[in-house]
Amino acid sequence: MESMAPAPGVVVANASEVPEPTLAKRPEKSDGCAGTMKLTRKAVLSRAKATSLAGVRKLNCWGSRISDISICHELPNVEVVTFSANNIYSLEPFNQCEKLTELYLRRNCISSLHELFHLKKLPRLRILWMSENPCCGSDLHRYRMTVLRNLPSLHKLDNKMVTEEELSHALVEGEEITTPPVKTDVDSCCQYSNTESSTTECTTENELMNFSTELEETNKIREQLGMKPVAPKDTFSAKEVGGNQTKWNILSAIMLLLEELDSEGLEVVHQTVGHKLQALQRKELHEDR
Repeated sequence: MESMAPAPGVVVANASEVPEPTLAKRPEKSDGCAGTMKLTRKAVLSRAKATSLAGVRKLNCWGSRISDISICHELPNVEVVTFSANNIYSLEPFNQCEKLTELYLRRNCISSLHELFHLKKLPRLRILWMSENPCCGSDLHRYRMTVLRNLPSLHKLDNKMVTEEELSHALVEGEEITTPPVKTDVDSCCQYSNTESSTTECTTENELMNFSTELEETNKIREQLGMKPVAPKDTFSAKEVGGNQTKWNILSAIMLLLEELDSEGLEVVHQTVGHKLQALQRKELHEDR
């Protein structure tokens, strides 16, 4: 359920033509790396439908391009956090979220397993989804063993139940993390993302091919919002979009998630789509000349 248009509070191309953003963006770097997108208090309260940060229990900012989540230091009572498909590089802001039970961080910029150090003192954490981050590396068994050695209270890791046998193996095969990670350079994270997209078929496209995972995570978010799950039959068929598998998955993900947006979010999507269409039309006119 990735690769959709920006959700409420995300800065888009022409800020003067869309509602006031609730995510603050730092200036772009001279090397072309996108600036840091900061999750703000206003965005958190809007997404969580809460009146105070202390009242936030569930927070969903999936696919919002955020990288700075320092506001999480001020969420002492949050229980479920969905931050998949962003540019998050540090887990340090979660180290005081002692009531956190579920944390979804799939496809971000977490580069070191030493970031787990910040989660070791969260007594209620039971579900962690951290796959498709740079820290997972090519040896997924070692990655899983290291996570379980440091977070033995987990019941589910990356959508797979944790077994007693795995926990026993983790004590031997996993790396024990006793120190926090070296501070990560945000620019390096951006460079990693850009390199990955240019040397592979693109993370987004690869994961869209696994639509059962996308649908499951979509339904997880809908459940958090008190909405009914969506059945696969409600999505587009490949035939309806010209037989293109990737386009089919993208359209399905977008249509499923549009129902979660309020009027402000839909307006952002509307403006973004309009700008995209205009750009494509200009490109086509230029090519015809």
